[in-house]
Amino acid sequence: MAAIDNRTIALAGLYQSVDLVMQIAWSGQADEAPFKASLASIFELDASSYEAVFGGLNGIKAGLHVLRAQLMGNKKERQLERTRYIVTLLHLEKKLKRDSASQGAIQEGIARARGQLTHFDPMHINVVSRLADTYQSSISKLRPKVIVRGETSYLANPNNARRIRALLLAGIRAAVLWRQAGGNRWLLILSRNRLLRDVETSLSEV
Repeated sequence: MAAIDNRTIALAGLYQSVDLVMQIAWSGQADEAPFKASLASIFELDASSYEAVFGGLNGIKAGLHVLRAQLMGNKKERQLERTRYIVTLLHLEKKLKRDSASQGAIQEGIARARGQLTHFDPMHINVVSRLADTYQSSISKLRPKVIVRGETSYLANPNNARRIRALLLAGIRAAVLWRQAGGNRWLLILSRNRLLRDVETSLSEV
C-alpha cells in the first residue's frame, strides 16, 4: 500500500463533511456510510493514524471523490459553494485554536456524546443532537458564522439542522487535522497537482 499524505486524508475528511452538509441542505438526505464515518471521526481524538480517525481510507472514500472533482474543476456550479464552506471552516478552526472557552465547551460536549455511544450508534438522533448542541455552544459563537444555503423546506427541518451542525463540527475536526499535518492556504493554491496525484493514489487503495 502506498503511503498517503496525512494532509490529503485530512482535506478529504473536510470535503466529505462539507459535501454531506450540502446534500442535506439541498435534498434532505445524506449518504449513510460517509455520514457515519464523519461523525465517528469527532470521537477519535487519540487515533493511531490519520486514516484511523476515519476508520480507514474507506471512511473518506466519498470525500476523496469530492476532492478529486474539485481539484479537476468538475461541476463548477458547486465549486464556489464548497470553497466558501472550506474557507470558513478553516478560518474558524484558527480562531478556535486561540479560544480556550470554546475548546472547553467542545471537549465537554464530545465527552457527553461519547457517553451516549454505549447505547446508540453515532448517527442516532440523540448523539447527533448532542454534537449539534456542542457546535452551537462553541463554534457558532465565533465569527464568521457558517451560512448554510439550501432548500428552505429542508433547512427548516429541526433534525436536518441538527445533522448539519454535527457535520460542521466534524468539518472542524478535519480542519484541526489539516493544520496539525502542516496544511495551509498556500498548499491548497500551489500544490493542486500534487494533491490530485495523492488523491488518485488514495482512491486506488479503496
